[in-house]
Amino acid sequence: MAILHRATLTPTKPEALGAWVPHQPWSPGPGDVELVGAFRFDDPDGRVGLEVHLVRLGGVLLQVPLTYRDAPLPGAEDHLVTTMVHTALGDRWVYDGLADPVFVSTLAAAALTGTGQAVGIVEDPADDGGPGRRFVVPSPIKLAGGGWTGGPVAVDRFDLVADAAEGADLRSDRFELRVARRPEPGPVPAIGLTATVPGDPDPVVLVEVSPVA
Repeated sequence: MAILHRATLTPTKPEALGAWVPHQPWSPGPGDVELVGAFRFDDPDGRVGLEVHLVRLGGVLLQVPLTYRDAPLPGAEDHLVTTMVHTALGDRWVYDGLADPVFVSTLAAAALTGTGQAVGIVEDPADDGGPGRRFVVPSPIKLAGGGWTGGPVAVDRFDLVADAAEGADLRSDRFELRVARRPEPGPVPAIGLTATVPGDPDPVVLVEVSPVA
């Protein structure tokens, strides 16, 4: 479960995406970034915000994973997207999720098992100081996936070995993750993650997992 705060962000997420995405090597180029939807995963330790944005730029659908941290991530200076001021949580450091080991481990686990996205919950305190209410925030993105049946397996220690328009490759001693920077409809992978986006009945492939020989 992801707790979402009623807060103001500076810069906003659309502003951050609009400033960063067009300059990435997997982007089709300059232009206005259109938000399609987003979904979240749960950090097992409850410290790092894990969010994937699907956006369109120049008519191309793009997958943009981001992480939100309360302190800089050592060694990830080249992957910093922006810093934000969050009126409820304070200063936040925003990184490309594929350079953040917490996100990559969680993404690998979701793609292997099909556990899906976190449930977004907004806590709304009562004006009189009494018990507040919790509201669910549904995501317009619907995930499906899984396929691993080989028992317990490590999902850490991935290295990012390529990141381009053709996709990003992450490898560990057990798996290769092919993460689509430009998701498209295609055959459902034997192990992986797909998403259905608003206005398109055909799911797009987000992640394909292959065991390392």
